[in-house]
Amino acid sequence: MSSGVAAILEAADFAARKHRSQRRKDPEQTPYINHPIGVARILSHEAGIDDIAVLQTALLHDTVEDTDTELSEIEDRFGKEVRLLVEEVTDDKLLSKDERKHLQIEHAAHSSHGAKLVKLADKLYNLRDLKRTTPEGWTEQRVQEYFVWASKVVQSLKGTNAAMEDSLHQLFLERGVTT
Repeated sequence: MSSGVAAILEAADFAARKHRSQRRKDPEQTPYINHPIGVARILSHEAGIDDIAVLQTALLHDTVEDTDTELSEIEDRFGKEVRLLVEEVTDDKLLSKDERKHLQIEHAAHSSHGAKLVKLADKLYNLRDLKRTTPEGWTEQRVQEYFVWASKVVQSLKGTNAAMEDSLHQLFLERGVTT
């Protein structure tokens, strides 16, 4: 097995262990690990990304934010490059939800290319998921507000990856969200 494949599988295993008891908010209570795997798949399959650190980051992107994982643990296991990328895409949970959302828009344009790729794939996965099913407790208005907010983040990421941007643009058009 190539070292790249082994490194990606190590990140997938780590993420699966960290997210093992978590579920998505959809009515099916989908295992949470499906999300980071889906983000990595979008990057690899649809966007043509083969950068090992970016794919590892996609798999690990929610571990610090949503589990007991520390950035130092990411660096010890996966190296400084992955740690820095994970740090870039991690929201500060000490801030209010509104502040975190505002900062995602504000910081998107200034992110590294690798972080921008992960952010685009993350938004694409989440929007497709919202199109598929409405999370428990969400109103149609909340779904629409998420699409509008996501379009602002994506706008700041323009020029990062045409394939993902085209897919996102199509989703925004279908929802009547201007970009």
